Amino acid sequence: MKKLFLFLLFLTAITVVYSQRTNVYQTGVTAQQNLNAVAGLKPYSDGAMGFDNRYEGIKGTPRMFDTLLPSYLLLNDNDIYIKFDTDLDLTGNAVLYIDPKTKTLFELPAESVKELIIENRANELVFRSTAGLNFEKPLKEVRLYQALFEGSVLFIKVPEKKFLEADYKGAYSSDRRFDEYLDVTKYYMSGSDGLLHQVQLSRNSLIKFLPGKKELINSSMSRKTSENNEDMVISLLEKL
Repeated sequence: MKKLFLFLLFLTAITVVYSQRTNVYQTGVTAQQNLNAVAGLKPYSDGAMGFDNRYEGIKGTPRMFDTLLPSYLLLNDNDIYIKFDTDLDLTGNAVLYIDPKTKTLFELPAESVKELIIENRANELVFRSTAGLNFEKPLKEVRLYQALFEGSVLFIKVPEKKFLEADYKGAYSSDRRFDEYLDVTKYYMSGSDGLLHQVQLSRNSLIKFLPGKKELINSSMSRKTSENNEDMVISLLEKL
């Protein structure tokens, strides 16, 4: 009961902000509305391994930015954006935010989020829920995606990291003495069948997905005007 009371106090202190871009940020949000939407909320901890003098620690991080950035959060079944400082846990599939009073870091399941707008330097990164999207191979869980291009083809990015445990204790171990967070981000494009198909950001994968655009793909990728493969594919799609 005490935790519920403290959580209600926290939510009533949240500042609802107005956007300079649109009028979607409104006043009037209540603590109860948000409490109903954030079932499963819990303090965040990424865990740690016990001491072993052979253990070499952890490489990488489960988080996207490793810092909390100004953000606007829209919960499911709501039309009011709430201002938080957030980050994404790409392994735990959650949005992280900090209680401004206790400085406790909380995690909110991605399935509770409809949209998240993160201000990263001069850019706004918009993440939306995959709920309602149709994939050729359905995802195992609802995740947040970033729309990289929305035109004749929908091109999206589903960021994810996988935790690979150290393996050095058995007779047949690989002698990996460190844990590691591996980037397993996936990209998808919409096909003529209305489904999202996984693609690689490579010449062969794109030609396989868009066989009628082989000449354009070869021409665009041979010039390689950008070191960023995402930007290169976006530039290609703009020419379709």
